[in-house]
Amino acid sequence: MSEKHQIHLRALLRSAVHFMAWLPLLWMILGWVQNDLGADPIRAIMLRTGKTALIFLWLSLSCTPLFLLFGWVWVRPLRREFGLYSFFYASLHVLNFLWLDYGWDTTIIFEDLFQKPYALFGAASFFILLPMAITSWKWAFSALGSFRWKRLHQFGYLAAILAAVHYILLVKQAYVQPVLFIAMLILLFVVRFFLQKRNERGAHHV
Repeated sequence: MSEKHQIHLRALLRSAVHFMAWLPLLWMILGWVQNDLGADPIRAIMLRTGKTALIFLWLSLSCTPLFLLFGWVWVRPLRREFGLYSFFYASLHVLNFLWLDYGWDTTIIFEDLFQKPYALFGAASFFILLPMAITSWKWAFSALGSFRWKRLHQFGYLAAILAAVHYILLVKQAYVQPVLFIAMLILLFVVRFFLQKRNERGAHHV
């Protein structure tokens, strides 16, 4: 494939990601306007934004293992888009919690944050994602250096695990989806770890 075709393919993939990423938000807005979010619309928004954030985080974390496993170069540039959309929906999730659910009442917010484990796990995940989102740009890579930047962004796995535990505690009895997320995240981490070790051994033998 020529360089020109690769550029067109990357542009097409990015456009597809952006189109796909806005659909959940548009669907929620439509549901809100049409009063079609069920008996508890605030909880519905909470669950939908949180699940969407977790899906995009999983997609972001899957890019490197897919590249290492299959050599799919085209997936690597999508990591940042997936990661930033994950943070975007996580921010909407937090905003829903602070504004629609608690009305910016800091007393109740801090009480729940330390009394309800799901809130604590969710907050921990969000505050891990925050510096990762801020440093997703080229200037941050140059400022931090390759080693420190990569170290920071490896915490994405921890953020994802914390978010999945937060999801389990929030939905209480509907465990199938969040447990599946955790299993897939562990699989991604194991695949990435062993493939990187294999590549490092191969590089040493060259």
